[in-house]
Amino acid sequence: MAALDHRTRVNVDFVLEDVCKALSRSGGDHESRKSIAMKLLQAAENGHTTLDDLETIARQAMQELTRKKSA
Repeated sequence: MAALDHRTRVNVDFVLEDVCKALSRSGGDHESRKSIAMKLLQAAENGHTTLDDLETIARQAMQELTRKKSA
């Protein structure tokens, strides 16, 4: 895994916390958070480092999880 700069790490953390608030009162279960975090880190390593990019990716990951759980 490539080292991310400070700003990117802060952006990833912020987006992860913000998006996981919607999962439940406690911020989601560990596996869901981990799955979203992994997608965010992959995206950041591929150059998607803006808040807008990361938020879009996190919301897509959350929708995928929701679909899997309801199927």
